[in-house]
Amino acid sequence: MATDAVEEVVEEAMENDWSAQSAAESSVLQTSNVEQAQVFSEFTPKNKLNETQNDIDFILDIPVQLTVELGRTKIAIKNLLQLAQGSVVELDGMAGEPMDVLVNGCLIAQGEVVVVNDKFGIRLTDIITPAERIRKINK
Repeated sequence: MATDAVEEVVEEAMENDWSAQSAAESSVLQTSNVEQAQVFSEFTPKNKLNETQNDIDFILDIPVQLTVELGRTKIAIKNLLQLAQGSVVELDGMAGEPMDVLVNGCLIAQGEVVVVNDKFGIRLTDIITPAERIRKINK
């Protein structure tokens, strides 16, 4: 009978320890949920506008390659190997025709060649709209 009483006391102590441990864990979980709620701000249009501005600021310093394309042509390797200094290669672009302006290989505008302080430049005459760019990508 004494062993039964001892076993009862041990079981009761274990249950109390388990209850205490469970209560401690749940309070830790509740505290961590409160901390998470404080870490993430409430989603409102005002916060969305600020985040969008910060996202745009983040990418402003990323370099891109801007290319002005005068024209293209296909040439046989035999003819390519015969090119020398002073050779003229005929392109498909016509003189006076707008040149293509590409950013990272994607057409974004067309323009005409100008000379500014003895350097070539391009005056943009037509900007490709985002809808037109997407349409060309899907082709």
